[in-house]
Amino acid sequence: MVEQSDEYALIKRSIDGDHDAFAQLMERYAGSVFNLAYRMLGNAQEAEDASQEIFLRAYTNLARFDQERRFSTWLLSIGSNYCIDRLRRRRFAWLTLDDVVLSVPTPAKGPERSAIEREEQDAVQRALLSLPPTYREVAVLRYWNDLSYEEIMQVTGLPESTIKTRLHRARRMLAEALRAEGVVQEEIPL
Repeated sequence: MVEQSDEYALIKRSIDGDHDAFAQLMERYAGSVFNLAYRMLGNAQEAEDASQEIFLRAYTNLARFDQERRFSTWLLSIGSNYCIDRLRRRRFAWLTLDDVVLSVPTPAKGPERSAIEREEQDAVQRALLSLPPTYREVAVLRYWNDLSYEEIMQVTGLPESTIKTRLHRARRMLAEALRAEGVVQEEIPL
């Protein structure tokens, strides 16, 4: 609870105009917000732009933050809504190799293993982008941001039964897409 009270102190200071306090909040959640935006939008540059906009919206609405909720849940709900809006405004775009953020392989892995892992990660990202936004949203919140059903309910405003149904369908669609790409050969138990 010390971390949450520290967080609430930073929020209070931010509301009072302390920009350094909000910068500390941004540092804490920059990775989570970028990850959400990248998984939802599928483009690193667009995710960076979205992250900035999400934090701007959070800052301008900070006085309306309900301290009964976790700040991370509130922030990710702003991010999720923003990304869904962006997806609605554009036509579906496929992830290109130019959009992929390349990572430097660790010395422990050989180049072949690193290439295979990267191909698998790209296939998972393509499969994720093939999901309808409503299914992609709950899958990203659950599996990439590790939110509980309760937190996903707070972010999306959906009932738990709808979330579970969408997650089940998302897993099924992801499995089919990964089988189609040859990433997995056998039936994945759902």
